[in-house]
Amino acid sequence: MRPIASLPIPVKKALHKLGHDIRDARRRRRIPMGLMAERSCISRVTLTKVEKGDPSVAFGIYASVLFVLGLTSRLSDLVDANNDLVGRSLEEDHLPQRIHLPKSK
Repeated sequence: MRPIASLPIPVKKALHKLGHDIRDARRRRRIPMGLMAERSCISRVTLTKVEKGDPSVAFGIYASVLFVLGLTSRLSDLVDANNDLVGRSLEEDHLPQRIHLPKSK
C-alpha cells in the first residue's frame, strides 16, 4: 500500500475539493453531521475525515456518503469511456488502416 504522504499533489487537491464539496452539499441539504453519519453507517469522526478529503478513508465510505446525498449517479460515470478523452485518443491511434474481408474457401 502506498503511503499517504507520497500521494501526488493533484490527487491531494482533488480529494480536498471532494471533501469540501461533500460538506457543502450536506449543509445545503440542512443535514446535521450526526444524522449524516448515521445514515452513512459511519462515525462522526469518519465523516469529519471525509469532509476534509482524508485519503486514508476507504472509497466505499465516500460512495456511501454520496449515496446519502443522492449523488451516486455521478460515481458510475467517473471513468466512463465517453469521458475518457485521452483513452479514446490513444485507442484511435491504434485503429487499423484497412479492413479486409475474410477470404472465402
